Amino acid sequence: MDNSNNNPFLASNQFNNSGQTPANFGATNPSGNNPPANSGDIYQNLYQSPFTPGMPAANPLNKNYADMTGEERKEASRIAKAKNRIDLMKTVGLIVVSLLAVLFIGLFIWMWVKWNDASTNVKGKVDVAVAEAKNELQTKLESEFEEKEKYPYKVFTGPTDLGELSFEYPKTWSLYVQSSANRGGDYAAYLNPGQVNVVQDDTVMALRVSIKGTLFDQAISDFAEKVRSGDMTLSTTVVNGNNVNVYTGKLDNEYQGIICVFKLRDKTVMLQTDSTSVFSDDFYRILKTVKFNS
Repeated sequence: MDNSNNNPFLASNQFNNSGQTPANFGATNPSGNNPPANSGDIYQNLYQSPFTPGMPAANPLNKNYADMTGEERKEASRIAKAKNRIDLMKTVGLIVVSLLAVLFIGLFIWMWVKWNDASTNVKGKVDVAVAEAKNELQTKLESEFEEKEKYPYKVFTGPTDLGELSFEYPKTWSLYVQSSANRGGDYAAYLNPGQVNVVQDDTVMALRVSIKGTLFDQAISDFAEKVRSGDMTLSTTVVNGNNVNVYTGKLDNEYQGIICVFKLRDKTVMLQTDSTSVFSDDFYRILKTVKFNS
């Protein structure tokens, strides 16, 4: 069976064998309808536009410099310069980032050192301030203690419910409370240099303190007769802001002494020294320091 009429490639070969080429194919077409030379015949296009699929674009850098044309060399130079600029920018960026990192680390270390120094300094200052405060307090207490030790007087304090009578007396004196009046009655205390002697009427005491339940008017009436007889003299002085009576002269025990009498609430206070020649100055100084709650 002859398939030459149905196979275009076989037909092409037949035409080629007869001396015709795809370029002049149809020139002697018996039908007389000759197609134009550039009519896009498939055979003519195959010969004139060879098809090369997948061919990569030409890259001048893939060639040797000696094999490049002038245009390719210019293009290669341009590409190389662009690549160098990119590499330079990357390098500069890396250097800048590295410098910033070093700067940040250095700044962090500097701030940490400053903070640590400041914290240490504050703690040190606090410790120094506390130590100085302690030293100042200790010095103050020692100074106060020394002043108290140098101060030649102690403080006598009577019962609170009896007006809390108080006064200063020489620290070389001793105190003996005979009756505290806790269960009522009179209060009696005795003071004397060194030690207190046996309490008797004929014993000389530097100071006798008594708080009696006797009314004040009744108490001073006992001294009025002695004043009239000339055994004692009456004067006044200020005690705790009040004028009080002071009797000087012959006592019941025949000694020459001084008695201060004043009212304290519903009681009568008597302060007495048994010797004007020995304890007069101490007695009047004691009167200047007397305090009580009236």
